[in-house]
Amino acid sequence: MIKQLGRQSYCAMHMNWQTSAFSEFVKVENFFFAKNGFFNEVLFLLLFLSCLSANATDLLEAYRLAKNNDAAFASARYSLEGIQQRIPQARAALLPSVTASGSKGSTQAVTAFTDVPPVDRGMRSWAWSLQLRQPLIRLSSVYAYEQSKYIVEQAEAEYESAEQDLILRVAEAYFGVSVAQQVIDASNAEVQALEEQLGQVTRGFKLGTHTLIDVDDTKARLGLARSRQIAAKNDLESKRAELEKITGQRITELNLLKIKAVLPAPQPRDSQTWIDRARLENPKVRAQKAGVAVAEQNIKKSRSEYAPTLDLVASRNGNYASNSLTTPNEFATRANSTQIGIQLNIPIYSGGETNARVAEAIANNNKAQADLEMASRQAATDAQQAYSGVMNGLAQIEALNLAEDSGRNSVNGTRLGYKLGLRINLDVLNAELQLYTAQRDLAKARYDTLLQGLKLKAATGILTPDDLLAVNRMLEK
Repeated sequence: MIKQLGRQSYCAMHMNWQTSAFSEFVKVENFFFAKNGFFNEVLFLLLFLSCLSANATDLLEAYRLAKNNDAAFASARYSLEGIQQRIPQARAALLPSVTASGSKGSTQAVTAFTDVPPVDRGMRSWAWSLQLRQPLIRLSSVYAYEQSKYIVEQAEAEYESAEQDLILRVAEAYFGVSVAQQVIDASNAEVQALEEQLGQVTRGFKLGTHTLIDVDDTKARLGLARSRQIAAKNDLESKRAELEKITGQRITELNLLKIKAVLPAPQPRDSQTWIDRARLENPKVRAQKAGVAVAEQNIKKSRSEYAPTLDLVASRNGNYASNSLTTPNEFATRANSTQIGIQLNIPIYSGGETNARVAEAIANNNKAQADLEMASRQAATDAQQAYSGVMNGLAQIEALNLAEDSGRNSVNGTRLGYKLGLRINLDVLNAELQLYTAQRDLAKARYDTLLQGLKLKAATGILTPDDLLAVNRMLEK
C-alpha cells in the first residue's frame, strides 16, 4: 500500500508542498510505518488526504465552486431553462389539438301523458365525443411563435451575461483576497522593521547616541503601522467573506500572482476597435436587440387580432338513452355521428380592447429601442473605461516596479548611512515607509490591471473561462 510508494514518490507527487509541512508529514509517516498494521495505514491515509485538502486554492477552483454554489448564477440558469419552453408552448397553438369527453348518468322522473295517470319513469344514458381541431389561419399564433424565438434568444444572451458576470465577480473577489493578503505581508514587514528600529533607538537612547525625540517618533510610527496592520486584517476577513458568498466555501489559502508575471496588453491596442465591438457584441446589447424584435412581433400579434381565424374541425360523437321521458313508447335510442367542416370567426368589435393593445405594443417597442441605445452606450463606456484601466495599469505597474527597486536601494543605503552616522533615524523610517507603500500599491495595481483586462473582454462579449485559465497560469502557491 502506501509503504510501497516511498517518500520519494510523495515528493514527486506533491512538489508544491511547503518544506516545513512536508518535513512534519515525513515525521508522521515514520511513526505510522514503525507500528506496522492495516489500521495504522488507514489512519495514515486519512492524514495523507487531509494534507491534500490543505493545498492553496487557485482561480479555476474558485470559479468551479462558484459555478456550482452561486445563487445568482443558479437563478439565471433556471430562468433560461424555463424560458426555453416558450417555443414549444407557442408552437402548440399551430398544431392540431384533440379533445375527448364523455358522460354517463341516470334520470328519475314522473311523466303524465293525456288521459293517462302519471307514472314513474327512469332513464339511463351515456354520451361521448372526440374532436380534432387544426388551425388553418391564425395570424396571432404565427406571430406568437416567431416572438417566442426572440424571447429565447434574449434569455440566452442574458444567461451569457450572467456567466461573464460570474467570472468577473469570482476574479474580483479572488483578487481582493490576494491583495489583502499581500497588504498584510507588507504591513507585517513594516511593523517588524519598526519594532527592530525601536529596539535600536531605545538602546541608543540609553547609550546617549539617540534623543528622546527619536524614540517617540519611532513609537508613533510603530503605532500607526500596527493600526494599519489591524485594518488590513479586517479588510482581509471582509474580502474572504465576499469570496465565500460566491463560492459557498470558506477559503483561507490562495495562489498569488507570480512576482515576475508579465501582464498582457490588450490586442489590438486600439480603443476604438474595442468600443465598436462592444456596441455590437456585448451580451446585454444583444439581449436588448432581441428585446426590440420581441416588441416588434408583439405589435404584429396585437394587430392580427383584427384578422379572421379559420379552423378545420372534425368530430365523432356517440350517445345512448334507455328510453324517452317525453313519449309513452318504451324503446332505447343509440346514435353515432361524424362531422367535419371549417369554422370561421370574424372579429367585429371588442369594445376598443384591440386598439388599446396595439397602442401598448407600440409604446413598448419605443421603450425597447431606447433601452437598446442605452445598453449600446453603456457597453461602449465600459469598454473605454476598461481599456484605459488596462493601459494606465500597465504604465502604473512599470512605474511602481521602478519605485520598489529604488525604494529597496534607498532603504539599504539609508540604513548603511545611519550606521556610519551620515543619516538620522527619521531618514530610515521615511525610506522604509516609502518602500512598503510602493509594495502595497504595486500589488494592488497588478491585480487591478488583470481585472480591467477581464472587464474589457466582458464588455465586448468574448470573456470565457479560458481567460481565467490564462490568468491562473500566472499564479503560484
